Amino acid sequence: MIHVVVQPNESIDSALKRFNLKMQQSGLLRELKEHSHYEKPSEKRRRQRRRRVGGR
Repeated sequence: MIHVVVQPNESIDSALKRFNLKMQQSGLLRELKEHSHYEKPSEKRRRQRRRRVGGR
């Protein structure tokens, strides 16, 4: 679970920006999107192969 503590005199915008950065670095959203629908095993292998070759 990702926690962001809002410091005194810190704007909500900067705390939200830190939260979004932590979400992106953790890869939680990517994992959630991958599990949001069924993916055939062949499509999963193809996607992983493209990721390895493409450098993503």
